[in-house]
Amino acid sequence: MRKTLIYLVTALFLIALLAFACTFTVRFTEAAVVATLGKADKADVIKTPGLRFKIPYFQQVTKYDMRVRVLTTKLETLNTADNRQVVVETFCTWRVDDPLTFFQRFNNSGSTAEEHYRAAEMALKSNMRAAGALVSKYRIDQLFTESVAGGAASPLVELETGMKNVFESASTTTTGVDLRKYGIAAVDVGITRIVLPEETTKSVFERMKTNRERLAKETESKGNALAQSIKAKAESDAHKITDFAERLAQEIRNRGELEAAPYFAQMNTNPELAVFLENMDFIREAYGKRTTLVLSGSMPGVNLMFPNSLDGLKAGQIPSPNEPTAPIAAVKPPPPVAGEKSAPKTSAGASDPALKEGGR
Repeated sequence: MRKTLIYLVTALFLIALLAFACTFTVRFTEAAVVATLGKADKADVIKTPGLRFKIPYFQQVTKYDMRVRVLTTKLETLNTADNRQVVVETFCTWRVDDPLTFFQRFNNSGSTAEEHYRAAEMALKSNMRAAGALVSKYRIDQLFTESVAGGAASPLVELETGMKNVFESASTTTTGVDLRKYGIAAVDVGITRIVLPEETTKSVFERMKTNRERLAKETESKGNALAQSIKAKAESDAHKITDFAERLAQEIRNRGELEAAPYFAQMNTNPELAVFLENMDFIREAYGKRTTLVLSGSMPGVNLMFPNSLDGLKAGQIPSPNEPTAPIAAVKPPPPVAGEKSAPKTSAGASDPALKEGGR
């Protein structure tokens, strides 16, 4: 019984080993090349996923991943069109496009797919160096510009498009290879980053500083010129307005003098009327300001404030600024309140000294 179990386990092990040696699996992301004694043709390429059989020791299966792979180069120092040095790092994305051609080209580099990938990347690096050399056709300011006025494409977009064209068909150069003859398809080629060397950075900063100072001086000069122009125009307008106002004021004064001339002539013929008018203006201004004045009745013109200052005047007669021509009427006191003593009476013809002193 024990021997039977040992024979059964041994048989199962041999069957599993034989099945492992005679079969292989192709995934949906892979393509397999079945080479018989190191040779293969189109019929030996399998792209359909599933389980397949092979003859051990006579057939060798190499499976390639058909997905996109990324390759990045190290930083390289290049000269620009304006003789400036920049450090450029490029990248490319590629994939195996023709498994049979890829196998025939890189089969000598090893027996595994990983060795074939490494050999392919060595060939791709030469193409990437040829593509990166296009940087020397552009100025340093174009490499650091995101957009161009007028809606044109950025110089970086144009540069990367040219790099892809050179990368795909670099066999025209002495260092590149034609990717189509190697079964490789380039998906994208571009620049990862552009770094300025330390010396170039200093020179660029100096140029930027000089340029900014020049722009600042130009802007300041334009501002000063504009300020002088505005100031000159403002002074000119101010002079015009002042001259116009003075001319208009002089015309008004002349017109006023012409209109006042007849009144001045009339006042010259009757100086007493002029004095009377001046006294009336004085009284009007004094009352208009609500000012309390305590004046002596003997002052000239104060008698005109008396209620009876115009009594006794004839028609056309001008009152004198001196003493009134008619006596001041007696002021009748108010009736006494019950319980209070009445004030002493005065005769009708008598004059009150307080009223005569100006009605204080």
